[in-house]
Amino acid sequence: MSGREPSGDDLWEANAGWWQSAFTDGADPEYEEQIIPLAVECLTGAHRVLDIGCGEGQIARVARAIDGVETVVGVDPTTAQLVVAQERGGGVEYARAAAAALPFADGSFDAAVACLVFEHIHEVDVAIAEVARVLVPEGRFAFFLNHPLLQTPNSGWIDDHVLDPPEQYWRIGPYLVEDETLEEVEKGVFIPFIHRPLSRYVNTHAANGLMLVRMEEPAPPPGFLARAGEYADAATIPRLLLLLTERRALTRPSGTVAAEHE
Repeated sequence: MSGREPSGDDLWEANAGWWQSAFTDGADPEYEEQIIPLAVECLTGAHRVLDIGCGEGQIARVARAIDGVETVVGVDPTTAQLVVAQERGGGVEYARAAAAALPFADGSFDAAVACLVFEHIHEVDVAIAEVARVLVPEGRFAFFLNHPLLQTPNSGWIDDHVLDPPEQYWRIGPYLVEDETLEEVEKGVFIPFIHRPLSRYVNTHAANGLMLVRMEEPAPPPGFLARAGEYADAATIPRLLLLLTERRALTRPSGTVAAEHE
């Protein structure tokens, strides 16, 4: 062993199989009942779609099947994901690339989607600027996140038996603090997450001409709630956030593209 701590890229390579078995091909009710239908709504009417952080291509294949969509390109930095994406086909083109360095000309796409990706990206400002760059004017960006407020590090259900009568409530972690954590999402499976407040994402979108046109905070879908029967109020805590933005002309002076946050 080299003694080097595994990087986020190493962990995604090592754990690609976990993702493929647990979240694709109908395995995950949140994707099947909620994320995929919302993605279809957002991408309907597009012709050229970019899937950023495409993984094994689940959303990309769905996008390619939408009437009127002519081209879908999926990009991901994880080789182990792209190998499976190529095997699963679906008429999608794939490239190995990071979100902060998209290998496409300006205005190459009229829609882009990123599904539960940006909470794993360090260079968030550069990545959002890259999305804006490769979209045509009025192009749309469907941006799915684990909800930044309610899914902060150390959030979760509390069964409080000190109170009389006992209560269940949802604890919210330190929301305003940007922080990176390494979370054990399943026994032996560690994934890095970067928490940022919602304002950080909205303002960076706006600084790059990506203006909010729709926001969704859906209740967890029935398939997920069926797994959380011990929590009576689980339907009141959204796990997902969707921001749909459109690329507009910037009104600020040129040369003021958002710089990477330090």
